[in-house]
Amino acid sequence: MAMYWDPFRELDRLATSMLDSRQGPRVMPIDLHRDGDHYVLSADLPGVDPGSVDVDIDGQLLTIRAERTLRSDEQTQWLVRERPSGSFLRQLTLGDGLDTASISAHYENGVLSVVIPVSERAKPRKVEVQATAPKMEQQSVTTGSAS
Repeated sequence: MAMYWDPFRELDRLATSMLDSRQGPRVMPIDLHRDGDHYVLSADLPGVDPGSVDVDIDGQLLTIRAERTLRSDEQTQWLVRERPSGSFLRQLTLGDGLDTASISAHYENGVLSVVIPVSERAKPRKVEVQATAPKMEQQSVTTGSAS
């Protein structure tokens, strides 16, 4: 099997492995957009078992956790290993005006989608303008008789 060797890629891999040698959680890439009256957060989690994905809400803090384990046994001899494994973590502070009780999540094809609805009180609404009839001031007119 022929492999292409790129020295810059190897330097990048080496630097990443040295800097990423910590045991802490890794960050997952996300996209966030507004679609009408809700926000949609999409997080890339390829190769992650759906059972390991955990979405929590604590007040205004949204936390997404996931775990990817690479299959390997003692006799595996790795030639290239670029896919990260371990714990993944992403936390976002949600602003006011969101319905945190109605947040839903769906995992399909390695992408976690979290739907965050806007609360009813934060949605734009029409305010009815009430008009009242102008008050007529009563004027008394006194007529005098000329005698």
